[in-house]
Amino acid sequence: MRLPDTHERPRMSHYDIEYFWDPVCPFAWITSRWITKVVAQAGYKVDWRFISLRLLNKHKDYATAFPPNYERGHTAGLRMLRVAANIRAELGREPMGALYEGYGTAYWDQPKGSGMSQKLGTVAHIGEVLHAIGLPAAFAAAADDPRWDAELDAETTLALSRTGRDVGTPIITFAPPDGVSFFGPVISRIPRDEEAVPLWNAVLTLAQFPGFAEIKRSLREPPQLRILGNLSDPLQQEDWHGGHRANALPEQQA
Repeated sequence: MRLPDTHERPRMSHYDIEYFWDPVCPFAWITSRWITKVVAQAGYKVDWRFISLRLLNKHKDYATAFPPNYERGHTAGLRMLRVAANIRAELGREPMGALYEGYGTAYWDQPKGSGMSQKLGTVAHIGEVLHAIGLPAAFAAAADDPRWDAELDAETTLALSRTGRDVGTPIITFAPPDGVSFFGPVISRIPRDEEAVPLWNAVLTLAQFPGFAEIKRSLREPPQLRILGNLSDPLQQEDWHGGHRANALPEQQA
């Protein structure tokens, strides 16, 4: 597997990378900002595709399988993805990168305690995001339209068909559609500009090895995002299991 050289890309119609994102996943957001830095320096073309944590976990009991408020957050992500799917159907794939960035900055870059969790996924807030990036705010009404769920479910299933189901977000396909796909990399901070391409090359080296499947640790620093108030350095390591902090489930807290 080889991503095409920069001088080859203008003659190619396919994307170099497919990035499957859910707008409420902090790690997907951090990794996406790294990807945009790589794209700016290497000239890759990204197809920003959808994966819904709410649909991925639709058969689970949120009351016991997740910490409090995860269902509300995942549902907000689904509502925003419905709008994204509607926009893609009407306007094509080109606005997807700006749309994801608009969603992200309107939430993750806001101060802790700003009450954004209550606004997230509402038609009013999504309309504000769309207006800010120059798209018609009327698209926000799609948040209430479950007819888009079949398309989102199919795209989620496609992403999982490439990695297996025991993963989360984001999922990246290198040199799609036949290149290898992986969950992650899961990173807790956005790399500096000078770190972006070296990290990319390291990930690509691992991805190119035919037998490579996983490298992982559960100890990590919390996501360095303004909305979480985690912008100090160094940060204390935390133990994460299944996409949330260890001992965060209601029964464990009890």
